[in-house]
Amino acid sequence: MDYVKTLLDICRELVTDKDRLEVREMPSLDEDTVVLYVYADHKDISKLIGRKGVMANSIRRLMSVEGHLGHKRLDIKFESYGEE
Repeated sequence: MDYVKTLLDICRELVTDKDRLEVREMPSLDEDTVVLYVYADHKDISKLIGRKGVMANSIRRLMSVEGHLGHKRLDIKFESYGEE
């Protein structure tokens, strides 16, 4: 399963600067865990995280469905390129 592409497709619809959006899969110590980092502009990361993390939790919940299908646990983290 291509977790990076799925997460990128979800996040692309929510950000303003689509060219600066990037999703990377990082190595994990646990073979059953997939670590995904979402990188975007500071304003777009704020949108992706949302108030009190509501949007980020919704994205994680949506992605967990795909993780269950692949018998993997997904750990999704959000990082910004620049700050204001």
